Amino acid sequence: QWQLVESGGGLVQPGGSLRLSCASSGITLEYYAIGWFRQAPGKEREGVSCMNSGDTFIWYSNSVQGRATFSRDNANNRVHLQLNSLQPEDTAVYFCAAAWGCNDYRPDGMDFWGPGTPVTVSS
Repeated sequence: QWQLVESGGGLVQPGGSLRLSCASSGITLEYYAIGWFRQAPGKEREGVSCMNSGDTFIWYSNSVQGRATFSRDNANNRVHLQLNSLQPEDTAVYFCAAAWGCNDYRPDGMDFWGPGTPVTVSS
């Protein structure tokens, strides 16, 4: 039985930072491409970042480019997404997902999903 679980979300003031984590049981994350997605209230789920299984490619959406850093912790079967300079428009539920490839960073291209962790950016 596989499981992905996100953590690290919460309430943060504009300009602040968060480190989101994605842990897995049942699948070994280093063998998969891992994507981060987010869904704001009333909006479609969108890709934020994706790293391929060989760690040779990382993609960031324009909305987080320069503010986000994706990293893997293979020893602990986790991945992390550091988000800096957060703004109210970053408010969303953030999801990690796994697949054999980043698949054009589309939600329907991912196979395994976590339940998400909410991020609220507000003063």
